[in-house]
Amino acid sequence: MKVLICIGHVPDTTSKIKFIENDTKFNTTDIQYIIGPHEELVLTRLLDLRDAGNNMNITAITVGLAETENTLRKVLAMGADDAIRVNAEPTNAFFVAQQIAGVVKNGNYDLVITGKESIDYNSGQVAGMLAELLNFPSINTASKLEIQGEKLIFERETDLGKEVIEGVKPMIVSAGKGFAIEPRIPNMRGIMMSRKKSLAVLEPTQNGANTKIEKFYLPQPKGKCKMVATDNVPELVRLLHEDAKII
Repeated sequence: MKVLICIGHVPDTTSKIKFIENDTKFNTTDIQYIIGPHEELVLTRLLDLRDAGNNMNITAITVGLAETENTLRKVLAMGADDAIRVNAEPTNAFFVAQQIAGVVKNGNYDLVITGKESIDYNSGQVAGMLAELLNFPSINTASKLEIQGEKLIFERETDLGKEVIEGVKPMIVSAGKGFAIEPRIPNMRGIMMSRKKSLAVLEPTQNGANTKIEKFYLPQPKGKCKMVATDNVPELVRLLHEDAKII
């Protein structure tokens, strides 16, 4: 089975976020980048399934400039078989989906899997756009994957409980939490082998940048916490009504 996993190259959650050029661009100075946490757990699950004896070739892909290759090399060190970088700045979700769709059309992949959303823009749009562009069936926010012969069995959580869905290849899946307990850590052998694995660089096939960022802004800082004695219910009610305005 050929699997394509879409990797996010995202700022570490401990990074201090700043904007430049009148708040229209993200300041990348001194920012540490990591693999998207959702994708890291997805890759861990795919590697576990492969180690369990499932015949699987895992290709990682990202849309990004040269600086994203360090992230892809870590993915290769974790155990992915090869990687693809589309040499373009990921200007918006539709552009990213267009580039990945072009790779999928030429690669005959059985399963294309993304994280449910990136942790920088949090748009959660790429998987749905891929499904539309490729006319593939799709499942969003899956929380579990099992392989039974030729069957792909997914689980997802809904407001009404858990759903178990049998996938039909080829298909698109976005994955949420639950795919793995914790990400796999690359070992020394994996790191050494990653240097010899293929990392192909492709030029973008078309320009779908039909949106632009008008302005970034940081959320308002949280106010100070007000402590209320456990036996002072009237004061708690007053604060919820007059200050928080939620009752």
